[in-house]
Amino acid sequence: MDPADFIGGNAVLLALAAFLILCVFLGVRIVPQSQKHVVERFGRLRAVLGPGINFVVPFLDVVAHKISVLERQLPNAMQDAITADNVLVKVETSVFYRITEPEKTVYRIRDVDAAIATTVAGIVRSEIGKLELDQVQSNRADLIQKVREQVAAMVDDWGIEVTRAEVLDVNLDDATRAAMLQQLNAERARRALVTEAEGRKRAVELNADAELYAAEQEAKARRVLADAEAYATGVIAEAIRENGIEAAQYQVALKQVEALTAVGQGDAKQLIVVPASAMDAFADAFRMLKGRA
Repeated sequence: MDPADFIGGNAVLLALAAFLILCVFLGVRIVPQSQKHVVERFGRLRAVLGPGINFVVPFLDVVAHKISVLERQLPNAMQDAITADNVLVKVETSVFYRITEPEKTVYRIRDVDAAIATTVAGIVRSEIGKLELDQVQSNRADLIQKVREQVAAMVDDWGIEVTRAEVLDVNLDDATRAAMLQQLNAERARRALVTEAEGRKRAVELNADAELYAAEQEAKARRVLADAEAYATGVIAEAIRENGIEAAQYQVALKQVEALTAVGQGDAKQLIVVPASAMDAFADAFRMLKGRA
């Protein structure tokens, strides 16, 4: 059979088959996991196709936009800002975002990256203008949180989710940096003087406490000695009362013997002078001891 005759006799069927294949090709849309497709019908939003197999009306529905839903990062931006105490700083920011509602992003904003960058710059300048320089440096976490919340609220109408908004660095000009360094050195010197003064004060307090403690201990020792002397005097008085004058003479003789013994114990004593009454004291003491025994 001649191919030309076959095609000529079945042209309608072949055209119909081709039309059906084209309809299937145009009607079935496979969307990748990382994308969403915006479908228009006669120039008007018809649907948003999610990942997987989707069906549209051939020749009527057209995929007008293919939007990636992957997270994106804007280039790091540097903008000037003035703090509440009139210090000019250069702030470096970084923003990460992803498109969650492509129909809003496509029909409400033309340049998403430029819009987000402008929004972040304005919010950063506004928030830094409410803080002094020391607060900007010390409360950076709070600053980042406020910037993130405000950016997220403002870009919500664009179908965008801001996943991260960071203040990477806050730079100062050379004059401000030199002034801050001078202030820091002065503060360190002041703290050193205060610490030294507190140390001297503490040393004086500890020395006074030590002297007071020593005086208290000495007073206690004297009180103990006085109590011992009083007790000894009471014992002697009781002995005199019971034994009469002999007990007193015995005590006096014993003291004389102890005194002579102490005199004789000196290393530098080559000659010992013994009073004439010393021998009598020894004799009286031994005699009294014999009498008590």
